Amino acid sequence: MNQSGMMGVNGADLYYEARGEGHPLVLVHAAIADSRMWDDQMDAFSALYTVVRFDTRGFGRSTMPHEPAATYEDIYGLLRALGMAKAHLIGVSMGGGMIIDFALAHPDMATALIPVGPGLGGFEVWPNAEEMALFEEVQAAMKAGDYDRATDLNLHAWVDGPGRKPDQVDPRLRARAREMMAPTIAHAAEHNAIGSKELEPPAATRLGEIHLPTLVIVGDQDFSDVHAAVDAIAAGVPGARKAVIQGAAHVPNMERPAEFNRLVLDFLASA
Repeated sequence: MNQSGMMGVNGADLYYEARGEGHPLVLVHAAIADSRMWDDQMDAFSALYTVVRFDTRGFGRSTMPHEPAATYEDIYGLLRALGMAKAHLIGVSMGGGMIIDFALAHPDMATALIPVGPGLGGFEVWPNAEEMALFEEVQAAMKAGDYDRATDLNLHAWVDGPGRKPDQVDPRLRARAREMMAPTIAHAAEHNAIGSKELEPPAATRLGEIHLPTLVIVGDQDFSDVHAAVDAIAAGVPGARKAVIQGAAHVPNMERPAEFNRLVLDFLASA
């Protein structure tokens, strides 16, 4: 399969790409990016799987309808439209939360789960004081309409990580991330106003229902609350495995692609 374009799904027009042959493998991006964040995975993964990546609603080339929706159902609609009954799922950050919710809502369609630095619905652990101060700076910049500063601060938070300085991170990675992040930051207020329909009961209270091969991945430079969510998933999903990628923050698939790809492919082969 080798196709791309716009697909009407769950009230939105989603841009997608599907490439390769074999069992479907869906990639869901973080809220600081779009589907281009998977550029370093497409060739490696599509050699073994039919890889589907897409811009979630309101990101990249996809539209943002003015009604809240259950975003995990976008995965369901896209798979159905492509004639795919089951799939492995990988998601980073926001995308990690989406694939967990999808696996709970449609357990018959998920075959393996790889959340990466994921969000986790209903999980209430806050960053430490120093990390929270960084988020407060982001909110202040957003409130003032200073989207350039908000982008710089988010770039530092999520790409550098709270414990590193910008000059410790590959400038090419920062440039790639900024290109995807800048338009997302500019539209963040609209996204937040529309909101989404959350899974009920939330995923944090239902991890024991997930009976899938599960590998949860996190960068060692990520936020403390992200590490806490990763540990909760690793402990709560029966048989789940955890992997920490050294020298990476919130987007380890972009920062350490060779290590990330090897981890994922070895896990899926064993699963």
